[in-house]
Amino acid sequence: MFDNPYIRQRLSKAQQLRAHHCNPYDNSVKRSLSNAQFLQTFSALEVGQKDMANTHALVGRVKFMRLMGKACFIKIEDQSALLQVYLSQNDLGKEDFDLFKKCVEVGDIVNVEGYPFVTKTKELSLHATSYKILTKAVVPLPEKFHGLSDIELRYRQRYVDLIANPEVREVFRQRSAIVACVRAFFEKKGFLEVETPMMHPIAGGANARPFITYHNALEVERYLRIAPELYLKRLVVGGFEAVFEINRNFRNEGMDHSHNPEFTMLEFYWAYKTYEDLIAMTKELFGVLLEHLGLPTKLPYGDVEIDFGAFSCMPFKQALVEIGGLTHALLEDTGALSALLQANGVDVNGALGGAHLLAEAFDTFVEPKLINPTFITHYPIEISPLARRNDIDPSIADRFELFIAGKEIANGFSELNDPLDQHQRFEEQVKAKESGDEEAQFMDSDYVWALGHGMPPTAGEGIGIDRLVMLLTNSKSIKDVIFFPAMKPLKSNQSE
Repeated sequence: MFDNPYIRQRLSKAQQLRAHHCNPYDNSVKRSLSNAQFLQTFSALEVGQKDMANTHALVGRVKFMRLMGKACFIKIEDQSALLQVYLSQNDLGKEDFDLFKKCVEVGDIVNVEGYPFVTKTKELSLHATSYKILTKAVVPLPEKFHGLSDIELRYRQRYVDLIANPEVREVFRQRSAIVACVRAFFEKKGFLEVETPMMHPIAGGANARPFITYHNALEVERYLRIAPELYLKRLVVGGFEAVFEINRNFRNEGMDHSHNPEFTMLEFYWAYKTYEDLIAMTKELFGVLLEHLGLPTKLPYGDVEIDFGAFSCMPFKQALVEIGGLTHALLEDTGALSALLQANGVDVNGALGGAHLLAEAFDTFVEPKLINPTFITHYPIEISPLARRNDIDPSIADRFELFIAGKEIANGFSELNDPLDQHQRFEEQVKAKESGDEEAQFMDSDYVWALGHGMPPTAGEGIGIDRLVMLLTNSKSIKDVIFFPAMKPLKSNQSE
């Protein structure tokens, strides 16, 4: 594994350290301040000043080295900041300084102790009086930290990406802040955070192809969950009126810039509320997020600008006409609609009914045009198997999806709580699956039985956390906001 000339050279230096009784993987760390704390504490020092009375021990990875005979400058980086350090033979002694020059390289992690001073170039630095090598990096880092730009390598070796590109670390800090803000938002509103199973006896809660695994002890197949919905609604049946979960879903589907087979979802369910209440709360959530992150209401996203002050709402069929450019007559003509979709490169399944063709038409002609936040409402009931029928028009569901920057961000509806209607919907899903729809849902008799015990009027919503982070960090690929995204296996003789 570690067999190339550059690695062998570094391994040799690790041996040299051992020969000088220096452990290249020392664990006796001294640290009094983070780099950022050091820079803040001594920011008032002026050019030429030094504060020898204040000695501090700092740690970090060497990101830069400049040797100058009997002295050198290095820059070390910890999680908080990059800091310059000055080392000289006069302070360290000839033997220790020579060992440093011979054995320390970019990528190594060091512990330095010394006092603050400001260089002639006005840079606050640490004047080192001693050093210790904590970790000898035996694999050279790319391009001497001029940047790691190979996209494939960045995603496959995220640890290298994080070392080489500080802006990537910042995206993931933002992700953490977003998730924390979402959690606090729901807790403040009285929601209870819960955990539901990851392995399901029946794949349900969404139309998607599941991953299948096997439980040895039970001797049964299990499905990695495609959605937590049916379990969360069981909790509502049980008496919890406001619940949420932030966790992983798994869908055995294709990958692109906005899809990863393993992804993070927020799902929440609110008893005695409707989908209209969810629309209002979703708007509120975005306002809280922007304020928490210190972001303006207008944000760039790739080549477009998103105005979070311009939320709008439009029924599904109206959007097909006004935004998609289709005619009312075409919406009712499945043959003509199918032909139009095929002419636009959509692979149409001949078994699809009219509602599914409308959904394909929406994905093709409407969704890419929805840049500012837009709630699309009143979806056909045939493609909303878990949503409540509209009281005035039972052919549509009390449902919405939120689109931003041409992507679906959220899906919510007033929940179907009629057990007989739900049983019939599941039967229709089973028929669709038998006709070749691999994403249709299974019959979940236990869930129907749970509804039979009485679920109060409830509204529920799912928000894709990864896509939310993409929007708020201006990240064009979902791989940019997932630490370790799914990747195709490398060819033989290579490792993941």
